[in-house]
Amino acid sequence: MLGRTANNIFWMFRYLERAENTARLLEAAHRISMTRGGDAASEEWKSVIATLGFRPAYQAVFPDYSAAHVCDFVLRGKGNAESVMWMFETARTNARLCRSAITGEVWEAVNEGWMTLHDLLARPVRESNLGTALAAIRRESTLARGATHGSMIRDEVYSFARLGTFVERGDNTARILDMKYYVLLPSISYVGTALDTGQWEHVLRALSGERAYRWLNAGRMDARSITNFVILDERFPRSLAFCFDQLRENLASLALLHGGEGEANVLIRDADQTLSQRSIDDIFDQGLHQFLLEFISTNRLIAEKIGQDFRFID
Repeated sequence: MLGRTANNIFWMFRYLERAENTARLLEAAHRISMTRGGDAASEEWKSVIATLGFRPAYQAVFPDYSAAHVCDFVLRGKGNAESVMWMFETARTNARLCRSAITGEVWEAVNEGWMTLHDLLARPVRESNLGTALAAIRRESTLARGATHGSMIRDEVYSFARLGTFVERGDNTARILDMKYYVLLPSISYVGTALDTGQWEHVLRALSGERAYRWLNAGRMDARSITNFVILDERFPRSLAFCFDQLRENLASLALLHGGEGEANVLIRDADQTLSQRSIDDIFDQGLHQFLLEFISTNRLIAEKIGQDFRFID
């Protein structure tokens, strides 16, 4: 496979996954902000901008953190080089550039998703329609992923699609956790309060893990058990452990097809083994923030090594 095609597939699925995660984050913030007023609601929207890394670009356009401004900037803002609309448009461009490598079902899912969102986000989304718009973003990303699972043979194209998905998903999960720990809580004295518990529910909702967590941890809602679930539970498809496991498996599949391993294989194998040997107590002893920064850095390095090993070309 040409490095250019591999790069297009990898980034197409990164952008689809990132758009879906952005919609989940907005949905959770919207739900919480409806139960609060004034400054508290504004802080929730501010945390969304910080989590996505948009703060400098956003502040250059808007002076406040109202729901209308934040949602418009994140979903379709012209001053935002990574809005949801831009991500779907770039994913569609990548899909068109490598149409011979993907199935007709995948192309149709991505193209129809772009057309749906192009119409839906042509104008600012009213708060009364925000839930419908966010559900549409999640649905279109899910349809593209479902078409990939259901129609593509398990060859190297499929492996690059999965690598893009899980590099992006691991990065998003770690950033959402890190934002909760260091930005949302006013001070350490709030640990264990109703505010703290509500914010952990915010994290679980943003990751679509609230129901699964409650099934597995009836009656418990504390930082240690939630972080254990989101970081180390390999049954949860958005946990850091699950993402690393999937990266290792798909890089191993590519090594078999290419007749040898690259640096990315060695890196993910070591990282996956190290993570699997850690307990949540080890992570808290190290410091959750420090652990998450290390995870994000390692995840970014794995993505870079994948690009180098398979000679990605823009």
